[in-house]
Amino acid sequence: MSESEVHRALDSVFRAERSMLLASLVQRYRDLDLAEEVTSDAIEAALKHWPIDGIPSKPGAWLLTAARRKAVDRLRRDQTLAAKIGVLQADSDRSEPHPPSPLDEDLPDDRLQLFFTCAHPALAAGDRLALTLRCLAGLTTAEVARALLIPPATAAQRIVRAKNKIRVARIPFRVPGSDELAGRVPMVLEVVYSIFTEGYSATSGDRVGRIDLTTEAIGMGRLLHAALPTESEVTGLLALMLLTDARRRARIDAHGDIVLLADQDRRSWNAELVREGTELVVDALRGGPSGPYALQAAIAALHDESPNTDSTDWTQIVALYDILMDRGPNAIVALNRAVALAMRDGAAAGLRELDLLADEPSLRRYHPYPMAKADLLHRLGRLDEAAEQYRQALDRARTAPEKRLLQRRLADVNGIAQADRTEST
Repeated sequence: MSESEVHRALDSVFRAERSMLLASLVQRYRDLDLAEEVTSDAIEAALKHWPIDGIPSKPGAWLLTAARRKAVDRLRRDQTLAAKIGVLQADSDRSEPHPPSPLDEDLPDDRLQLFFTCAHPALAAGDRLALTLRCLAGLTTAEVARALLIPPATAAQRIVRAKNKIRVARIPFRVPGSDELAGRVPMVLEVVYSIFTEGYSATSGDRVGRIDLTTEAIGMGRLLHAALPTESEVTGLLALMLLTDARRRARIDAHGDIVLLADQDRRSWNAELVREGTELVVDALRGGPSGPYALQAAIAALHDESPNTDSTDWTQIVALYDILMDRGPNAIVALNRAVALAMRDGAAAGLRELDLLADEPSLRRYHPYPMAKADLLHRLGRLDEAAEQYRQALDRARTAPEKRLLQRRLADVNGIAQADRTEST
C-alpha cells in the first residue's frame, strides 16, 4: 500500500473515530491535554506501521490501544502527572485484557460526557465553543478561528484558557444531574449546531462543505436525543439538521459548485431524512412555547415538503420568523425573514427590510447580506446597483464555490446591463 493510500485511510479513520477516541482517553485519564497528545502519538505510530503491516481490521481500536500505550509511557516519565492520575491504572493497560472498546459501540457514553464537560457553565461562551470545535469536531485552530470569525491567535487563546479552566477548577467529566441539565443543554446544542453549520457550509477552502462534520454533528444529535428524548429543543435541533442535510446531494452540482434552493432538483433530496425530520418537528412543537431550533426546523420542513419554490407556504414561513424574532431578535434571522417576505410580498418589500439591517455589525462581513440585496435589486431591474452588491458579496465570500457562484451572478447582471445599453443606443 502506498504512503498516500495510508494517509487517506488514516485520515478517514481519524475523522470518523476522533471524538470517540478522544472521549475514551479523557474518561480514562481525566486529562484533556494528555488525551490530545497521545492521540497525536497514535496517529504518528499508524503512519509508521500501517504502510508495512497493512491497515488493521479495526483501525479505530488499533489507534485506541496505541494511544493508551503512549499514555503509559508518558505517565512513567512524568511522575507529577502519574501521581495525579494513578500510574498503576495506566500500567494495567499493558497487563490486563482491555474492556470492550467504545470504538466498537454505536453510541459511546464517553462522547456525551465530554460534550457536557466542554459546555460547562464555568467556561466562557466563546471558550466553550472553541474547545468543542477543536477537540470533538477535530477542527484545526485555524479552522476554529474561521468558523468563529476570529483571529487564529484568539482561537488558540480560547482553547488553552478553556483547558486550563477545566484543569484548575477540576470540572468533572460527566453528564450533569437532572438539577443541572436544563442550564447545560442549550450550551451543548449551540456547539453541536455550530459543528453542523461549519460542515454544511464551510467557512473556507475549495469545498462547499465537509460531510465528516455534518455526520459527526448529526451523530451527536442522535446521541443527545436518545439520552434526552423529552427535551423539545434537542428534538428540534436533530430535526433541523436532518431536514437541512436531506438536501445535500442537490445543493452541489457535478463541478462542485453551489446550487441554490430555488434551483435544486428536489427529486434528489433524501426522502427518508425528510420523513424522519418532519416527524421529529411534530414532536418538538408539542406542548409549551417552541424554542429557536424547533421553529427553525418547522421552517425547514415547510421548504422540504414543497414541490417547488413558488408553491412554498411563504406566509407560514414569515409567521415563524416573526415568532423567532419575538423570542430573541437576531440579525441573521431578520435577514432570512426579509428574504421570505420578498417571496411573499415582492422584491421591493424585502429590500426595504434589508435596508433596515444595513448598520448591523454582525452582517458587515457576512456575504449573504449583500447577495440577498443584489438578488432583489436584480429582480427589480436595478442592475447597476445589483452589480455593486454582488461585488461586495464577492469581496466578503470565503470559499471558492461561493466566489464562483457570485462571479456567475455578477457576470449575468453585467451581461444584461450591457445588452440593455446596446439596445438603447
